Amino acid sequence: MKVVATDIPEILLVEPTIFGDERGFFLESFNAREFAHNAGFSANFVQDNHSHSQRGVLRGLHYQISNPQGKLVYVVQGEVLDVSVDLRRSSPTCGKWVATRLSARNRSQVWIPPGFAHGFLVLSESADILYKTTDYYNPSAERCIRWDDPELAIDWKLQAAPILSAKDQAGVLFKDAELFE
Repeated sequence: MKVVATDIPEILLVEPTIFGDERGFFLESFNAREFAHNAGFSANFVQDNHSHSQRGVLRGLHYQISNPQGKLVYVVQGEVLDVSVDLRRSSPTCGKWVATRLSARNRSQVWIPPGFAHGFLVLSESADILYKTTDYYNPSAERCIRWDDPELAIDWKLQAAPILSAKDQAGVLFKDAELFE
């Protein structure tokens, strides 16, 4: 496993070791000991989630103001543009974002620590995203920032208007969002 820091050093790109031959491939999608060794910290995952979406679906930008979740995100089918936004007031990168292409082809994962909003846009015909979280889903703590917030100015690489849920359409602007200390 190889772990690479992004432009926001706490957001990590995780590249698993892949063993392949004419039959196919094998990889460990998660190994706690290897993750801790290569990332420099341990993550205690308590919940696994699976999201399936069609091309053009944009989910996010989501976070939980209490029970904040760290996430390890992995695409098992398709391709997405995965976006993380720093919501930590005390951070020099507060309000900055990182976008990563995750796909079944590159098999990369992204680690998003607590204190960040998360979203993704499906670039392929459909996509299946698996992600581990470090805390449980808490609907009363869930918050959403608008995907198209002009202050964040995220380049989603859109080809057409995205498909959004009602919740995502009602997201707040970054300037009005509840942030972490």
